[in-house]
Amino acid sequence: MIKFFSFSGTVIEINNFLDQTVNNAGCDKLISVTDERGSVVKFLVTPDTYFVNQDMIKIGDYITGYYDGNAPAILIYPPQYTALIIAKRNDNQNVKVDFFNRQLVSSDGQLKLNISNNTKIILKNGQLFFGNPAGRNLIVVYGASTRSIPAQTTPSEIIVWCG
Repeated sequence: MIKFFSFSGTVIEINNFLDQTVNNAGCDKLISVTDERGSVVKFLVTPDTYFVNQDMIKIGDYITGYYDGNAPAILIYPPQYTALIIAKRNDNQNVKVDFFNRQLVSSDGQLKLNISNNTKIILKNGQLFFGNPAGRNLIVVYGASTRSIPAQTTPSEIIVWCG
């Protein structure tokens, strides 16, 4: 099971990942990100990495990269993780990536979803999802939320992370 961890900061460098496979040349990128404390993380971005809103990332953008905290990681500095999801900061929306239980509460207990008829529920390939999103890993895009614990929101979009 995926345990989503994240790191947020400003993009300071984007390079091609030097892969030994000729067929993959130019397909993978290394995005270096630094936070306000000066910590640096490198995200390996592959064609399978999901970009919220299909945003194009450039140097100077503030992003959050989500990766599998249970996946093995090489012991180098700065740390390097394979990015599963990248979300670019947008002042008009929030993004939460987590497992949501049957009551649609995130695993950290910080967000509860109230789904409306206007909530777009899709798969990461853009196709409509016709099942119940409860009990799954979700990418939740939302605006305002209550100040309660857990905060409650009616998301504009839910991306179901299958597999």
